[in-house]
Amino acid sequence: MISVAIVGSGPYALSLAAHLNPLGVEYRIFGPCMEAWDRHMPLRMFLKSDGFASDLYAPGAGYRLEEYCKEQGIEYAPVGLPVKRATFVQYGREFQRRYAPNLEETMIVRVSQIPGGFELETAEGERFQARRVVLAVGISHFPYFPKVLSGFSPEAVSHTFHHGPFDEYRGKHVLVIGAGASAVNAAVALNEDGAQTELMARASKINFHNRSPDYRPIMDRIRNPRSVIGVGWRSKIAVDLPLVFHAMPESLRHRVVTRHLGPAPGWFSRDGFEGHVKANLECHLQEVSEAGSKVRVKYLDPSGATQEIFVDHVIAGTGFQPFLSSLKFLDEKLSAKVRTARSMADMDSNFQSSVEGLYMTGLASAYNFGPMCRFACGARFTAKRLSRHLGQMERRRSVRVVEHANIPQHSNEPSRSVQQESEAVLQREHAG
Repeated sequence: MISVAIVGSGPYALSLAAHLNPLGVEYRIFGPCMEAWDRHMPLRMFLKSDGFASDLYAPGAGYRLEEYCKEQGIEYAPVGLPVKRATFVQYGREFQRRYAPNLEETMIVRVSQIPGGFELETAEGERFQARRVVLAVGISHFPYFPKVLSGFSPEAVSHTFHHGPFDEYRGKHVLVIGAGASAVNAAVALNEDGAQTELMARASKINFHNRSPDYRPIMDRIRNPRSVIGVGWRSKIAVDLPLVFHAMPESLRHRVVTRHLGPAPGWFSRDGFEGHVKANLECHLQEVSEAGSKVRVKYLDPSGATQEIFVDHVIAGTGFQPFLSSLKFLDEKLSAKVRTARSMADMDSNFQSSVEGLYMTGLASAYNFGPMCRFACGARFTAKRLSRHLGQMERRRSVRVVEHANIPQHSNEPSRSVQQESEAVLQREHAG
């Protein structure tokens, strides 16, 4: 039985692996490297986060995106210059080669609980055991379909996550639902790939994210400090005080994550969207149905009148929701033991669910630690805190094993040397 199994191979998983290496914690890590970024996003898209907020994290100086770009001769700026998706993917793969070379690029298809830990099964049928499991699956299992778009064949309705290139829709009439980054990015990519593209949203306008200025006056920086998820004190506090956020009432935490940093495509998407994609704004989707080879969409226009259009395909750019029920690879008995709040896993301050030894990071932890966990930048706090906790747990287990091995047959008391070792470990943990 190994110590830790990391399920995932994106920024959170790779950053955690990098932090576990110097601690000597035995782990295995699984998944195709950077798969969500590589295969499930438009090929020519840019990251919405600035360069300084698009790092993966290793202990100490680590290996930052800036350093990678310098090595590769790629133009880089901390703010103001968008990061290409392809650059971020290649950076993640180089980070993996340096800090998680033992990555096993296979999927975990089942996780179940056994005495003392968990049993996991890979797509190839290998079964192994781990005392602790970290689910760092990113957004991969959490595409969200509103009820009106649920239950359709993939030929009729799909989610933005289900696509990389959109060339299969060349010459077809496609309707994208949503007003956020994923919806607008998909609409731009569809148009560039030759589809007749429309977008529909309840919003009255598309709130494009503002470009970060290279320089801001000192008073502006004081009034609106910069953080990895945006400018302003609300974002700054959310990033700097995740444990305070964790201590807030559940209802408040959910409200903040839902409302803070609403749908906002990157500023660089504006040129490809405006004047190229027909935007049906202030429209409310009422009914969707399949009509032969077409999809019939019924909606209310801004005046409240009922309208309908027929398209070849509908794509939901409706975001992601980390519902526990979406993790189909979790054994039903195990899943039933996980305490939830509004269908999302509830966690302690070390990312541990109500099932001892089962941890969740990334989007799945956002409603526990704040909106930064919706983005790759949240991997920094997560990797540092979770690796420290896992290291402590492993040291305590090692001490208990040594104590047990040194207990004489005629005595229930551990030897003096083991007592001293145990006390030293606890003192170091307290000091840390």
